[in-house]
Amino acid sequence: MDNALLDAVKFNSEGLVAAIAQDADSGRVLMMAWMNRQALQLTIAEQRAVYYSRSRRALWRKGESSGHVQQLHAIELDCDGDTLLLQVTQRGGIACHTGRQSCFYRSWQQRQWLATEPVLKDPKEIY
Repeated sequence: MDNALLDAVKFNSEGLVAAIAQDADSGRVLMMAWMNRQALQLTIAEQRAVYYSRSRRALWRKGESSGHVQQLHAIELDCDGDTLLLQVTQRGGIACHTGRQSCFYRSWQQRQWLATEPVLKDPKEIY
């Protein structure tokens, strides 16, 4: 792998970089997760999203337990070099562990957070 590609990324003090997954067709933001250097390398090599779980302190391939894989189309790096944008196809249509298409399903309305997207599949059936 070309080190220049990885060296351009500004990983934080924990060795992580924010990664936003966006649907390649609709442009809808699906989720935000973290990547370390190895996760980014594997994402590029495997052409599917691989993230770093801070709670588990381990790599996780999106969809490894749910089957809802994110097929990679492109990666973009922001102007500061500290955020990645992944253009993906979300296999199975569910990106969020709550069973929704997107993790961004709550909208601030009438002085409260309201769920604006339905649960497509019960998370108990996914995991």
